[in-house]
Formats: sequence, C-alpha cells, structure tokens
Amino acid sequence: MDVDKAKTKRKLYVGQELEFRRDNMEVISPMKDGTVTDWDIVDNIWNHAFRRRLLINPEEHPMLIAEPSTNTAQQREKAAELMFENYKVPALFLAKNAVLTSFASGRATSLVVDSGGGSTVVSAVHDGFVLQKSVATSPVGGEFLTDCMMKSLESKGVVIRPRYSFKKKEISPGEYKIVDLDLPNTTESYRLYRMRAIASDIKESVCRVPDTAFDEVAYANVPTTSYELPDGQTIEVGADRFKIPDILFNPSLSQTIPEVDGFADSMSVRGLPRMVIDSVNRCDVDIRKELFSNILLSGGSSSILQLKERLEKEVLEESPQAARVKVMASGNSVERRFSVWIGGSILASLGSFQQMWFSKAEYEEHGVSYIQRKCP
Repeated sequence: MDVDKAKTKRKLYVGQELEFRRDNMEVISPMKDGTVTDWDIVDNIWNHAFRRRLLINPEEHPMLIAEPSTNTAQQREKAAELMFENYKVPALFLAKNAVLTSFASGRATSLVVDSGGGSTVVSAVHDGFVLQKSVATSPVGGEFLTDCMMKSLESKGVVIRPRYSFKKKEISPGEYKIVDLDLPNTTESYRLYRMRAIASDIKESVCRVPDTAFDEVAYANVPTTSYELPDGQTIEVGADRFKIPDILFNPSLSQTIPEVDGFADSMSVRGLPRMVIDSVNRCDVDIRKELFSNILLSGGSSSILQLKERLEKEVLEESPQAARVKVMASGNSVERRFSVWIGGSILASLGSFQQMWFSKAEYEEHGVSYIQRKCP
C-alpha cells in the first residue's frame, strides 16, 4: 500500500501496483501485530478487492470476514459498520482465524498455531469456538524473521540491491555489467519494502529449523547454501539458515543480530513450544489431551522445513506423560498459508450456516453492537 504525499489528497496504490517505483511514494501497512491500525487503508484495500479484482458488487453478496482471535469488540464493530454502511452488504459474519483453520482440516476441536507475517498466535478451538482464555500471542512472525535475515546479511557485508535500483548493460555477448540508477526521490520505506521481498525469498529458499536449539559454535562450520541475488551476485548462506528460523523457538537469539530492533519487553516473548504448553494449560483439564493430539500448523511461516518435527519433539518433552502429542500440517505450503481462507469457503457453503448470518435488517434494528451476539 503506498501513499503519494506530493498531492494534498493522498493517492493510494494497492497490491501489485506497488511493483512499479514512483517518486515520493511511501509504503504503509494498515496492520500492526495482526491488528488493524488504519481503517481508511483497509477500506481502500477492500474496495480494490471487490471492484478491481473480484469484479463484484458487494451489495449483492453476503460477506464472511476472518478475524484474529485477539480482535477487540471495538475492532469487530468497526469492520461491521464499514461493511454495512460503505458496501451495503446484505449480511455479514465474523469468524475467528483459528476456527476457520480448524474447519479447513475437518476438525471442530484443535490447538491452532498460526504463524503469519506480523505475529504468531496460538488458540485452542473447542466445538467450533475459540477459548479466549487460551489465546497466546508473540510478535515473532515472518516479517520479523525476514528483517533478522536482512540485518544479518548486511552485517556480513552483503549488499541487497532492489530490482528497480539498477539495470543490466550487455558489454559482450552473454556478459552483463550492473549499472546503478540514480533515483533520489525513492522513499526509504519503498526501498526497504523491495529489499524485504528479496530477503524474504532468501529466507524461504534456504532456511530450515535445526533439530536442536541453535548453537553458534556447533553451527560455525555448517555447509553453506548458494543464493543468486537479482543483480547476479551469488551469496553463500551458512549458519543463518538455521539461526533465523530458530528465533521462533528462542526469540532472544534475535538480540545477537546487529541492529535488529528488539521487543519492548523481550523477556516476556515466548518461544513456540512454551506458547503451546501455556495455551493448553489454560484450558479445562478434560480437553487438554485432545488438544495435545490435534495441534494444527498454519500461516506462511509454518512452511519452514522441519518446523513441524521440531515443535512436536519439544512439546512432547514438556507435556504430561499421558499426552499423545501430534502436530499436523497440510503437506502443501499454499494450503497452510491460506488455511483460514479455505476454512471460510467451507463454512460459508454449509447449508446449516445460512441461518447464522447477521443480516442488514438486524443491523438496522439492533445496531452494530449486536454483532457480538450473532458472531461470538
């Protein structure tokens, strides 16, 4: 999402429109740690989705919105108000991400570990409802790991050139020279946005979770993996392949990377196994066994190699002896990343779901706060 500040009224670009570099264009996100902080931008993204991508008239379609388990009553009411007032939708339903992930795997009860871009959330789902007291959150998500990868490479002297910042000039057949372009009006936020996209691809291509906790000495001589940057230079990634994903298990590792912004209260940021154990322990004793044997991984960051195996091993070590620990994840990384959407499409197509909608008539009669009763 970009904002052209040169004009008095900001012009917004959404989605793939960001790939084209524009002078003085800032990149901003409407979300922070998985929660909406700028509803004006959300409105623009929805408008773009309906009118330019789906090519639909929202007045003709009921809407199901997926929301984080941590969503506040105020956030839910704002979303409902936007949908009914701006888009005039005939009916609406808000469903929790964890519930939809659970439905996507055909379960009504599970412990959902959702590691997305902005945060990681662990929620217990029982009979199709999130148990709010079980919800555990961490600011460690894919974007934070990407930043750690970028800063670590920079500290080793690797220069990541965004694709817009250079051109390739042929000096002889098949041989190219990189010519840096002078683009003084490129904003820092846009430069970072394009660099992060490359760092994210490096992370997804070479990283894997180590079998045991990362140790600087033990991994000092680990074999490296090559990665070719857009400008043609090849870099070798060694210990970072294991260190970066291990931050999910041991967040304090990030403090060993130069210039990484730590967390305000880094001591309270827990690793994945601890979050899982804490979440289960906040639930009633009689359902804990079922939760331990139905741990579901979802979100983009859950596709890192060996994450499932390592999480299962560490939770098993910490869990009660009687518990059968089973961590499950779709074999397909696309299904893991979009499990919330898949669960939403299943829920919205069920015949039994049709009487659950919060209708426009109910909204007009009872007001927006009625959403809390219709969509618990």
